[in-house]
Amino acid sequence: MRKLLVSPAPHIHGNESTRKIMRDVLIALSPSLVVSLYFFGVSAIELVLVGALACVSVEYVIQKYLMKVKPTINDLSAAVTGVLLALNLPPSAPWWVMLIGSVVAIGVAKMSFGGLGHNIFNPALVGRVFLLISFPAIMTDWSIPDSWFRDGVDAASGATPLSLIKEGLSSGMTLEQIQAQNPNLSYMHMLFFKTGGSVGEVSAIALILGFIYLLVRKVIRPHITLSILVTIAVVSGIFSLCDPQQFTDPAFNILTGGVLIGSIFMATDYVTSPMSTRGMVIYGVGIGFITVMIRYFGSYPEGISFAILIMNSFVPLLNKYVKPKRFGRR
Repeated sequence: MRKLLVSPAPHIHGNESTRKIMRDVLIALSPSLVVSLYFFGVSAIELVLVGALACVSVEYVIQKYLMKVKPTINDLSAAVTGVLLALNLPPSAPWWVMLIGSVVAIGVAKMSFGGLGHNIFNPALVGRVFLLISFPAIMTDWSIPDSWFRDGVDAASGATPLSLIKEGLSSGMTLEQIQAQNPNLSYMHMLFFKTGGSVGEVSAIALILGFIYLLVRKVIRPHITLSILVTIAVVSGIFSLCDPQQFTDPAFNILTGGVLIGSIFMATDYVTSPMSTRGMVIYGVGIGFITVMIRYFGSYPEGISFAILIMNSFVPLLNKYVKPKRFGRR
């Protein structure tokens, strides 16, 4: 006879489910997917489809044949991981790189810890960083594939704003000289679209629309995202005021690279982010500060992926020492 075990009161019931949450995340990502389709055409479709199918397949095989448990692929969490990983890859990346990243993201970063709810690090970012370290040439090739929709863009002109600035400064140029040689570094250009960067980094506006949707649907809270953006703005603003010819300003640092997609969709992952409001703010401040330090003083022009993974490792400590108020306590 099966027993019904009931925990002590109070009991709170909600109609949220993992599947509903993941579905909302996919909807929030749809503006970025549409923009990436416009700019990159079949390359973007190929990466997203391979990523989603590979992540779902890897999770199914591991759960059914290795863990001997009922597969949970219907919760859409594996599909979301695949889409996010695809959006974090260069549009010129071949499909087999996406396949390897999917195996690492699901097999190593997620299922080896026990599956959804047990992983310490964000699976999509683990897959991306693994690919960046293993295939640096492919992961830093920002050439723009042909698209069905837009014409007249040179396929070799896809260098990211961050890489242009990094290379220019290392060669002894000032920011003013770099910007004069690259008219596409204007703020309006970076806000609405930029042809250089990962598949999901094309349009800041598209990502912001996704952020608004997640807030309206109450899928995420704004504390982590805003903490990251405010910290990046404050820290980069201080450096920029000290030396405006060597350090980029706050607007540039927020609109370029993976800051928006990372702070909105990856840093806010339920499993790998803190539970309390104070913990979220500390977590976000840490990510923002580390991101700026890597961008200014590290070898890589981008730093948001490493920053999120570093702060993921501190989440257990934040949950232990920065606890939310007990239910019912004033």
